[in-house]
Amino acid sequence: MKNKLYVSILHRQVYPAPHAAPWEFAIEADSRVEEAFSKLFSQISDVEFNNFIRSHLPFVPYHLDKENHQIDLRTMKLYALVHEFGDEESKKFVESLPYFR
Repeated sequence: MKNKLYVSILHRQVYPAPHAAPWEFAIEADSRVEEAFSKLFSQISDVEFNNFIRSHLPFVPYHLDKENHQIDLRTMKLYALVHEFGDEESKKFVESLPYFR
């Protein structure tokens, strides 16, 4: 069963109600999609922690650090979910992003 959910990419949260906290996107999705958002948010947090630890090794430049690409990939997946399950306004926003294809 699909429910209206409110997603904050910035705060890495999915809310069941619009007044729970600030959000950027309203979507219609089932619990599987909500779990996918949660999993991607968790993966980004894990990669960021590893990046923090790795950042103390100055011999790897930022643009060559494969972990940064992992964050970008997961962020793109989050926006793909927003595009697939979001309203028209959300879809137009995602389509305006430079990496949307």
